[in-house]
Amino acid sequence: MSDLKNTITEQMKDAMRAKDKERLGTIRLMLAEIKRIEVDERIELDDARILIVLDKMVKQRRDSITQYEAAERPELAAKEQQELEVIKTFLPQPLSDAEITQIIDDAIATSGALSMQDMGKVMALIKPQVQGRADVGKISGLVKQKL
Repeated sequence: MSDLKNTITEQMKDAMRAKDKERLGTIRLMLAEIKRIEVDERIELDDARILIVLDKMVKQRRDSITQYEAAERPELAAKEQQELEVIKTFLPQPLSDAEITQIIDDAIATSGALSMQDMGKVMALIKPQVQGRADVGKISGLVKQKL
């Protein structure tokens, strides 16, 4: 079992002991999604793949919050925000703007990208470095500006 999955499982046990229903529910959602992928693909997920799953869950929560706020449903937006905060505790520290800029510059130099046609090469180098630590959509926009 991966270190991250072990950590999530231990946190679930701690939430049970503390009778923290909201945190426990979110952690169970995370483990259920990880388990679903493991069963569907018949593999054991490593930490990198678990980070991808958690990053996707964060993105889903952000989208839901935006939609709930637009529909004037603050109670549902608050629940999604609480889930988002719990999921974020399992992700690595977010990258600073300076670190993101450095990663983008390095990827452009490494790939020899000159135009927008090389965007795929640049993003292929960047994505593994920023997974779970920065919004890939935001980074994509920054790469477009530089190319």
